[in-house]
Amino acid sequence: MTTPLTQLLGTALPIVQAPMAGVQGSALALAVCQAGGLGSLPAAALSPDALRTELGLMAAQSQGRPWNVNFFAHVPPVPDAAREAAWRASLAPCYAEHGIDPAGIAASPGRSPFSDAVADVVEAFRPPVVSFHFGLPSPALLARVRAWGAKVLSSATTVEEALWLQAQGVDAIIAQGLEAGGHRGFFLTRDLSTQMGTFALLPQIVQAVKLPVIAAGGIVDAPSVAAAFALGAAGVQAGTAYLLCPEATTSAVHRAALQSEAARHTALTTLFTGGAARGIVNRAMRELGALDNQAPAFPLATSAIAPLRAAAERAGSGDFTPLWSGQNASMCHAVPAAEVTRSLAAGVPASMCSNAA
Repeated sequence: MTTPLTQLLGTALPIVQAPMAGVQGSALALAVCQAGGLGSLPAAALSPDALRTELGLMAAQSQGRPWNVNFFAHVPPVPDAAREAAWRASLAPCYAEHGIDPAGIAASPGRSPFSDAVADVVEAFRPPVVSFHFGLPSPALLARVRAWGAKVLSSATTVEEALWLQAQGVDAIIAQGLEAGGHRGFFLTRDLSTQMGTFALLPQIVQAVKLPVIAAGGIVDAPSVAAAFALGAAGVQAGTAYLLCPEATTSAVHRAALQSEAARHTALTTLFTGGAARGIVNRAMRELGALDNQAPAFPLATSAIAPLRAAAERAGSGDFTPLWSGQNASMCHAVPAAEVTRSLAAGVPASMCSNAA
């Protein structure tokens, strides 16, 4: 297949597997690469040692095929002791229910943004593609990435963000629609009223920029891929469709939720990390408030709710688990990642398949 995206990345297919921290590692990314797509390794939650191990696997087993490593580019917030105390107070009844002593819960910085220290680890592996969420790192860090020869991708949730990314010199833009599971990649604004669905956002970004645009959000099957290409996409990114694959590390409670009727009801929530992210509605979201809660700013909310998640999951419950999912989990099946990749590629217009190997 030949599209502006396959020409840019050197992939056989214009299919990008969304990086999904917490539910995958290199195994899923490699399976997508081997099927001809762009497999993505989420790195924002990895320690330096874990990152080095996973990058080593990607480099050794990708067999010369392009692969992507993804980082967050957020600005860490200043910790607010009063807000943290209020947050923990709101969780007190839940702590009591599960026999958790909140005094023993240590605060942690949560996910860390891309930094010089992280770049020091990555540089030895020179990944072919590096993508970012929540904007971009500093110009100096971005220059380091480019010096490796990497292509740079980043997510935009508005036309303004897409134009900003183009001005910073990215190679392609991921148009992240409101349907997408996981964290919103917005960075110029936190106003949720600016967020729109994929098939409203996509053509506006395509018209506004001169770069290849990758459609993300609600892309789960061949018809949705075809619709994205009809609106000008050069490729698509899919995440939810891969969550039940055997190569994913999705937990048992998360897998059960994805295969239940509950998967039809998702919502944006700041409850689990402090950042707006889409997941299947569960007890925590209903009782504590999906958005209307006292959670500290991203990513500081994570540490206080993590023990509740662990306790509930030990009992086989996803009541306090971030069950990340897009709005359309209808084609999320327990099949190999290669099969998912090929099924998505079947939606690419025939006019782009003349050069297929």
